[in-house]
Amino acid sequence: MQREFIKSLTIILPKRSGRDTAGHVSVRHQGGRHKRYYRLIDWKRDKIGIPGRVVAIEYDPNRSADIALIQYPDGEKRYMSVPVGLAVGQQILSSDTADIKAGNSLPLGAIPIGTMIHNIEITPGRGAQMIRSAGTTAMVLAREGNSVQVKLPSGEVRIFSALSRATIGQLGNVDWKNRVIGKAGRSRHMGIRPTVRGVAQNPRSHPHGGGEGRSGIGMPSPKSPWGKPTLGKKTRKRRKYSDKRILQRKK
Repeated sequence: MQREFIKSLTIILPKRSGRDTAGHVSVRHQGGRHKRYYRLIDWKRDKIGIPGRVVAIEYDPNRSADIALIQYPDGEKRYMSVPVGLAVGQQILSSDTADIKAGNSLPLGAIPIGTMIHNIEITPGRGAQMIRSAGTTAMVLAREGNSVQVKLPSGEVRIFSALSRATIGQLGNVDWKNRVIGKAGRSRHMGIRPTVRGVAQNPRSHPHGGGEGRSGIGMPSPKSPWGKPTLGKKTRKRRKYSDKRILQRKK
């Protein structure tokens, strides 16, 4: 696998280390990490009808899936995520009449029922927003008028516009979820700082702290580091605008 990247398709990824605009820690357990270059991925696949050739398959530190460098006949190069079965030298196509082959991009209305897909647009023309992680795949369940029903990896069935584009196949690097980090240093290189249990801290740092020897969390209930009750506290955010498109909730 090629490790080099195209400089014109990359930018230096800013490192915020869990800080907000005021410089205060707003997300805990994030810290310094290795310098990263962000690869500009072609989520829209808007080179309609122009075939591209896979020049290289590369590692991307910003996502779990690998990426492929695509060369088009006009000389333009773009990055895309790699589905299972895509190899160097193969051709990919984004078209309304493209073959049902891994890596090709089509509108959902043109994809046969039962086909495995990824990189799905929520809003037509906005670019892929769903099913972008390594090993994930969704399935086209049904088509009715201008809408298509898609079953997501969670078991949720959601309605999409027939004009929304999706890419054929299952995303590659399927064994990513089975990886073993192996040592604390690798987590630090990824920007993950240590997580310390509340009962192991002193009472000034956490409500669970203090006590002689090993002690429990105490009464009346588990608390956050700032003294807020956490047992049974709802963490789901308010409903999103797109939740009205959910046909069947995940199990």
